[in-house]
Amino acid sequence: MVTARARRPSRRDTTRHMQSPNSTKPELKLLLAAPRGFCAGVDRAIRIVELALEKYGAPVYVRHEIVHNRFVVDSLKAKGAVFVEELHEIPPGPAPVIFSAHGVPKSVPADAAARNMFYLDATCPLVSKVHIEAERHYAEGRHILLVGHAGHPEVIGTMGQLPPGAVTLIETLADAEALEPDEPKQLAFITQTTLSVDDTAEIVAVLQRRFPSIATPHKEDICYATTNRQAAVKAIASRVERMIVVGAPNSSNSLRLVEVASRAGCPDSMLIQRASDIDWSRFQGISTLGITAGASAPEVLVDEIIAAFRERFDVVIEEVVTKVERIAFNVPRELRGKAAAPDRADLG
Repeated sequence: MVTARARRPSRRDTTRHMQSPNSTKPELKLLLAAPRGFCAGVDRAIRIVELALEKYGAPVYVRHEIVHNRFVVDSLKAKGAVFVEELHEIPPGPAPVIFSAHGVPKSVPADAAARNMFYLDATCPLVSKVHIEAERHYAEGRHILLVGHAGHPEVIGTMGQLPPGAVTLIETLADAEALEPDEPKQLAFITQTTLSVDDTAEIVAVLQRRFPSIATPHKEDICYATTNRQAAVKAIASRVERMIVVGAPNSSNSLRLVEVASRAGCPDSMLIQRASDIDWSRFQGISTLGITAGASAPEVLVDEIIAAFRERFDVVIEEVVTKVERIAFNVPRELRGKAAAPDRADLG
C-alpha cells in the first residue's frame, strides 16, 4: 500500500513556510521516498563503533569501512575510530577491532585470535543468516551457487565461510545459463542481501528451470531494507522527472536503487553523495524531483540536499510511504547495558 502523508514540521519545512508569497523561484514538487536511509543492520554497526569508543576509549580499529558511506566513516574517524583494510595494519595493544557490517571470511576472526586481538563482530544479522545457510547446505553435501557481485565485501565474506571451490558465484543470467555443475541434483542457491529484487528473480528463475531440485533459501536472502527501498522508489519513479539516490558509489544497495528508478519510469536517475556534488545543469526547468537514500546514507545528507534545492526552488515536499519499518538488532553482549548511542540522524 502506498500512502502520501503530510510531514511533521521540521527545519526543512519551516524554510518553505517562510518564503515570500512573491517568490520568483520556480516551483518544485519533491517526492520523498519512505522508507529510505539507514537500515537496522547499518544502525547496529555504527552503534557498535560508537559504544566501543565510549566503553574502551580511542582508538578503536575497524576493518574495512563499517558501512559504505564516506560521511559516516569520516564522522566516526573524528570520534576516534581508525579504519584499516587488513589486521596486520593494527599495532599490538589492547584496542578492540570491529568487523564491518558486510561480514568477513572465517579466516579473519581466526587471524585476529592468532594475534590475540579482542574483536567485535558488526556483521549484519541478515548477512550472518546467509552464512549459516551456506554452511548448512555444505554440510548436507550440496554445492552452493551464490548470486552476487564479484569483489563486494559481502560476497567475499560469504564465500569465505566455506572451503575454496565449495561456492560458485553467479553474477548474470548468462552465468546461470552457462553453468555446468558436476552434480546438478546436489545444488543450493543463496544470494547477496543487497541485490536488485527483479534481477535476482530472473536469475533464480533460470537456475530453477535448469536445476528443478535446487535447494532454496528458507526465507528470502535479499534483506527487508533492500526490498522496501526498491519498492518505495518504484512507487514514485514514474511521477518525477529526475531521481536522486543519496549514497556512495561503492554501496551496492544504493547503486541498485538508481537502476530500479531508471527501469521504473525515471530514466534520468543519479547517485549523489553530497549536495556539493549536484550538477545543477541537470535540473534546469524541472518541476518534479524524487529523492531516496541507500541503506548506509544518513538522513542528514538528505536534509542537506533538500536545503540545496530550497535555495533555488520553491519546494513543496510530499513523503510517499510504502512501508513502516520497526526492526532493530541487538549489539554484542560485550556492549550491552551502555547508554544509548547518539542519534544517527546527524552523526555530529
